[in-house]
Amino acid sequence: MTVDTAIHVAARSRAHGPTAALWHVVEMRRPAAEVDGACELTACGALARVSTEQTWPMTGTDVCPSCRTLG
Repeated sequence: MTVDTAIHVAARSRAHGPTAALWHVVEMRRPAAEVDGACELTACGALARVSTEQTWPMTGTDVCPSCRTLG
């Protein structure tokens, strides 16, 4: 029997036009160290760069509203 565990890590999106860079949540099913700095699909469907230096849940005004409720 295999137990599938997921961890949540923080990821930063790029600013795009009038949209500011936001923090998102990524559900990882492998060690976060394997993807540090890589772009991953976030819970809300955006692409963002994983940061193992930050922890989830994030606080502040620059957090994606969708990811805040999903993660």
